[in-house]
Amino acid sequence: MERGNLFGKLCGKKRKDRQILTHIGSADGSGERLFMIENNFDIAFIADLALREKQIQQNYRPVIAVHKWFARRPGTLFRGLLLSEFLGSKPLRDTFYESNNFSGLHVADPFMGGGTPVLEANRTGCDITGFDINPMAYWIVKQEIEHLDLSAYTTAAADLRASLEAKIGHLYRTRCVLCGSEKAHVKYFLWIKNIACKACGEKIDLFQKYVIATDARHPKNVFICPGCGELTEIDNRKNPGPCAHCHTGLTYDGPAGRGRCKCASCGTDNRFPDPGNGPPHHRLFAMEYYCKRCKSSHTGRFFKKPDAEDNQKAKEAEKMWASIAARFVPDDKIRSGDESNRLHRWGYQYYREMFNTRQLLGLELSAQMIFRVPDERVRNALSTNLSDLLRYQNMLCRYDTKALKSLDIFSIHGFPVGLVQCESNFLGIMEPGRYTCVGSGGWANIIEKFKKAKTYCDQPFEVQVVGRKKKIIPISEEWIGDRFNGVGSSNIRKVDISCRDAAGADLPDNSLDAVFTDPPYFGNVQYAELMDFCYVWLKKLVGQTSSAFNAPSTRNAHELTGNVDMGRDLKHFTEGLSAVFQRMAMALKNGAPFVFTYHHNKLEAYYPVAVAILDADLVCSASLPCPGEMGGSIHINGTGSSIIDTVFVCRSTGTMKRKWLADSPQAVAEIVNADIACLKNGNVKPTPGDIRCIIFGHMVRLAIWSLRSQWKKDKPVSSRITKVAAWLLQFGRLAEIEQFLENDKAMTNPDKTLFAINESLESYETENTEIPF
Repeated sequence: MERGNLFGKLCGKKRKDRQILTHIGSADGSGERLFMIENNFDIAFIADLALREKQIQQNYRPVIAVHKWFARRPGTLFRGLLLSEFLGSKPLRDTFYESNNFSGLHVADPFMGGGTPVLEANRTGCDITGFDINPMAYWIVKQEIEHLDLSAYTTAAADLRASLEAKIGHLYRTRCVLCGSEKAHVKYFLWIKNIACKACGEKIDLFQKYVIATDARHPKNVFICPGCGELTEIDNRKNPGPCAHCHTGLTYDGPAGRGRCKCASCGTDNRFPDPGNGPPHHRLFAMEYYCKRCKSSHTGRFFKKPDAEDNQKAKEAEKMWASIAARFVPDDKIRSGDESNRLHRWGYQYYREMFNTRQLLGLELSAQMIFRVPDERVRNALSTNLSDLLRYQNMLCRYDTKALKSLDIFSIHGFPVGLVQCESNFLGIMEPGRYTCVGSGGWANIIEKFKKAKTYCDQPFEVQVVGRKKKIIPISEEWIGDRFNGVGSSNIRKVDISCRDAAGADLPDNSLDAVFTDPPYFGNVQYAELMDFCYVWLKKLVGQTSSAFNAPSTRNAHELTGNVDMGRDLKHFTEGLSAVFQRMAMALKNGAPFVFTYHHNKLEAYYPVAVAILDADLVCSASLPCPGEMGGSIHINGTGSSIIDTVFVCRSTGTMKRKWLADSPQAVAEIVNADIACLKNGNVKPTPGDIRCIIFGHMVRLAIWSLRSQWKKDKPVSSRITKVAAWLLQFGRLAEIEQFLENDKAMTNPDKTLFAINESLESYETENTEIPF
């Protein structure tokens, strides 16, 4: 394809073969209405809300606390999209805080994940159909959306926690070093990995640093002495001075680093990890605790070296564990995978090896009690709680020395194996006289979050920022659920969610009013590998009543993430995405929207998106930017990754705004500059990575527009990918567009015409003209 002929295809047929449309038929064929999202979506307004939501998402959408899922998109974004599409008679800024009811409209999501699109659609009264190939995703959405008797759940949860307190509560008590009370609650046990010296056999603690708490949220820095193991609080961590107990010189850096550690006894250099030695060994070396008696008179946190009683309680837990017959602790092996192979390198072969005996004891006792709960939905809720609790109750959790809290196993969307591990109080600690928790990672924390999540389903709200204050706006007539959370309620909604590949969905043609989804991003989070960690436990509790748990693993050959270990490449991703897009497009009513979010740092990862849209005979009528991630998230902070998604709006028939048909890299830059301005008006400051993803979104949209008329989906997938790649390369490289962002008034070289336009765009009236397709 010559560059001079490239843009001629952007405008399709000649003017004489068509008319300029401003209205189309409604999704149900009952009348005329504007294409709503393209005309009414307010980028600045939603960007501001979405960014705020992603900072503390549970404050804006408490329902997500039902169970951990990865990379959830903002609920405010999908609410904005739904309202823009189905209710465009008033500005989005007005309708957003009003109750809406789209009863009778049918919305589907082929990649449910954590369920954001279906939850938002259900909340506004839509009939919903959802699919996900991962049984954990299916189960999580099921628990989010199912009606639950909150009173019955609250009673059962309190009984569970009380029973656990009676049996193992004493294992989480310690003696306060200040007042001597034996009723102080342990918040966190800190464990250090150790190895035996290969030369002399001495145990070597693998300390990478000897500081366990900095002075960010505690008055002083807390150091552990390499000599006696006692804790000393000091002012200057760069010059810590001597130990307050044995006068050994304190040091910030420990002996372990880069997989090596020198033995202090014989000087031998030892390497770690060594999978041949089995799973790692740990030694309890410090504790953070909470003393109710001393709290009012004490400044900062409470730390101590474990005493003889603390070590004895750890041994008691081992004896208790050895005395019971475990029925619910899984025996599953850890399968090979891109992420799980990291566990193998540390000697972990079975999931049960990722827990210490006190954690296994608490989890087994909990499962036995939950299994006896007679009410199925309450039992399922508590089973879900146990599954979510697992991410804090394992020996891969780390202790944040600055924030002074436990970091759960999925904090970086992987399996991080640190040298210091954090064991949280299994029961959780409730603030006396209040409904707030001290610390994190215990049953109390999980129960309270779950209650707030299900209460939100019954009483949803939005958060409105007025000046510097946040105002809670109840949305009184909306609710989330298959039926309203009231006793004997007859208010029922159509909810159809299933654990299956959406490509094989049994949906009637022309039956859907919209598809809203957040598909997997190629080469992103290994959802199945990570969720197997929870799945093998949950399967023990609910596998007998849910067919979704019949498989030994959540892993599926059809899962749409790049995975070297399973041989899933870009071709596999393209084929799978295309199959799902084609099936959903057939089920959509004529002109109804197929809307999805996407971002990736590499343009190649967008090729499958373009192929899938073209294969589905859809046209991308808009590509809109919106925050989808939190920049401070541990898994992306400092990586240069984008937090901005492109929202692709696709239809089988409709109109394209003339101003969005860029005919050169400079014209694309002008569109991107407008997007950046809208984001800045929404208090979002796009980074170079964000801008790159915005550019990619527009480039893909233009490629689809240009290639659609001669697209042949029966060609081999590699050929189709190459077709898209060639067009994008011919259009212009990223740098050619970025140069105009740096100076949007840069002069165009009149001798370098990038595209010879075969028809004058002036024939299409003004830039606000809409070109039909």
